[in-house]
Amino acid sequence: MTTIDDDTLPQANARPGPSPQAHSSGLASLGAFLRAGAVFILLALLVVGFTIAEPAFINIANLMSILQAVSVVAILGAGVTVTLAVGGFDLSIGAVAASSVMTASYAMIVWGLDAYATVPLVLAFGALVGLVNAFLIVRLKVPDLLATLALMFLLSGLQLIPTAGRSISAGLTLPDGLKATGAYDPAFLLIGRYSILGTLPVSVVLMATVAIALFILTERTRIGRLLFATGGNELATRLAGASTVQLKTLAYVLSGTLASLGGIVIAARVGRGDISSGGSLLMDSVAAALIGFAVFNLRRPNVLGTIAGAVFVGVLLNGLTMLNAPYYTQDFVKGAVLVGALALTYGLGRSNP
Repeated sequence: MTTIDDDTLPQANARPGPSPQAHSSGLASLGAFLRAGAVFILLALLVVGFTIAEPAFINIANLMSILQAVSVVAILGAGVTVTLAVGGFDLSIGAVAASSVMTASYAMIVWGLDAYATVPLVLAFGALVGLVNAFLIVRLKVPDLLATLALMFLLSGLQLIPTAGRSISAGLTLPDGLKATGAYDPAFLLIGRYSILGTLPVSVVLMATVAIALFILTERTRIGRLLFATGGNELATRLAGASTVQLKTLAYVLSGTLASLGGIVIAARVGRGDISSGGSLLMDSVAAALIGFAVFNLRRPNVLGTIAGAVFVGVLLNGLTMLNAPYYTQDFVKGAVLVGALALTYGLGRSNP
C-alpha cells in the first residue's frame, strides 16, 4: 500500500508568512523615512517638550518671536547655501552683515540719507563685496576659504575706521571732533520692528520671500541646475557650454547681497550701528546651511533645508531660555542636539558593509 506523509499534503489553513526580503524592505523604508524627517521629528519633539514644560512657549507671540530671531540667520544661511551649491564657501558673510549695519547707520546718522537711499546703498555694498570675492576666487584662483577669510578680516577692520572704533548712534562724535546731526529714518526702523496686523514681523516676511525666491531659482530653473552642476563637476559643466565663471560670480554676489539684507534687518531692529553686531552670525548661518543637508535626506545644499535648520536652532535656544537654562550650558545642549540630529540623519538605516 502506498502511504502519503502528512507533510506532503497542502495545509488548508496555512498562511504565507512575510518573506525576509519584505521584512528587510520594510525596515529600509522606515529608515529612509526617519532619515528624511529626522530634523522635523526632533523639531516636533522639542516643541512638544518645551510646551509641556512651559505652556507659554506655544503662544503665537512667542512663535513669531522665534521666527523673527532666526530671520537674519536664515537669510545669511540662504546665501551660504548658494555658494555651497557651486562648490564654494563664503566665510565673509558675518563680516558683510556687520559692515552693513555700520554702513546703514553711517549713511543715515552722518550723511543724513533716508531709508529709500540707504537700503539700495547697503545692498549695493554687499553685492560689491560678492564681486570682490568672485574676482579673487574665479579670476585669481585664490581658494574660496582663503579669499573669503581675507575679506572677513578686511571688513572687520574697515568698519571701525570711519568712527575710530566707536558704535554709531545719534549725536556721534566723529574723529575730527564734529558731532553727527542725522538720525535713523523711522521708515527704515519699520523693517526690523513693524509687524503686519500686529502679528507677522516684516523680517519674517523678508525671510519667507528670500526662501521662496531662492527655492524657485535653485530647484525650478535651468540656472539652479547649472549651479549644482558646477559644484558637482565644474569641468563637465563648462564642457556642456555653461559659463562657470558667471555662475560662481552669481553665487557670491547673491551671498553678499543677502548678507547685507541681514545687516539691514539688524540695524533696523536695534536702531544703532553696534560694532559687536554679527559676532555669531557666521557660525549660526553655516550651521543652518549644513543642517539643511539633512532635511529630506537630500545630502546637498538646499534653501528650504537651511530655513528649517535655522528654525530648529531658534526653537532650541528659545526653549532653553524660557526654561532658565544657564547661559553656559546652552551651547553644549545645542551642540549635543545637532550632533544627534545629524547622526540620526546620516547613520540610521544604513546597511553595514
